[in-house]
Order: sequence, then C-alpha cells, then structure tokens
Amino acid sequence: MHSIFSRINNVSAFLSSCMMALLAAIALSSFVFTADPHGDLAISSIKVVSSNARRYPNKKQDLAFVHFNVTADLTPLFHWNTKQLFLYLEAEYTNKQGVKNDVVIWDRIVRRKEDAVINFAGKNKYMFRDISSTFKNSPPASYSLKYNVMPYVGLLTYGEAARTTEAVAFPPTQSRL
Repeated sequence: MHSIFSRINNVSAFLSSCMMALLAAIALSSFVFTADPHGDLAISSIKVVSSNARRYPNKKQDLAFVHFNVTADLTPLFHWNTKQLFLYLEAEYTNKQGVKNDVVIWDRIVRRKEDAVINFAGKNKYMFRDISSTFKNSPPASYSLKYNVMPYVGLLTYGEAARTTEAVAFPPTQSRL
C-alpha cells in the first residue's frame, strides 16, 4: 500500500520534527542558567597625543591611549550550552557636539572555562579617537567591561561584568608620540 519512499519520507519528517523540538528545548533552557559575574576595572592612566590623521597628512588627530587593569571571574557564565565568550572594554563618552559615543578599545575571546578568570593589565588594542579630531573640552568618559555569551543553540546574551566607579577625564593633549 505504501511504497518504501513514502515510509522513508514519514520517518525522516518525524525525526526532523523531534530534532527541532529538542533544539527548541535546549534554546529555552539557556534562560534558566542566569549568572551575574563580577569583576574590577581600574583605569591607571590616559594619555592623549596629537598625531597626523591617516588619510589627511596635514590634519591633526588626537589619539587616546588608555592603560587599564581588569580582573574578573567569568566562570559562572560557562555551562553546557556555552560555546565561547566575547569580552570587550567599552569607553562611553559624549563629545563636545553632544553625541553619545560607545567605543570598543579592547577585546578578547574566551573559549574554555579554565581561561575565564581574567587578570589583565595593558593598554587599548584599537585606536581610540574622536570624529571631531580632538578630545579637548570633552566630558569625562566611563569605562565598562562587557560580555557576550555565544551559545551552541539559542540566542546571544549580553551583560556587564565591571564598570569604573567614576568617569575619567581626558588629560590635555601632548604634542607628538
């Protein structure tokens, strides 16, 4: 009555439906595992230097070099559905035109639970400059260590592990590197 092809089609449709239900259950169960990691973030020094702009050699551009210390225990974020963590240090400030800026100045990928205890002291990995070409008269910036949990199955979740207690002002510009 039923051919072999229709039976194979029925079995594969049933198995794919079961697989989708299992993946949906895994994705929904990730919301049960909520962790709140804590860390410390300290800005040790900021140096603002005037340099030539990349595309316009006759135009000056201010570059900020931020030295920071990060300590954080992110092991509570790892569970059976965590593939990796993406950490990033973000500077939040408002420039003199009143535009709010969020700039990523450092990042790291953590793939294993054993590497999730962060104790790092260094400077920004990426160039930190303002579109107005100067940090003069800019309000102080606040810095935060944020994370992104990348699961095997399900939605990405974002969070914040540490934040500076008070905003840090930009120092006066130095002449050259």
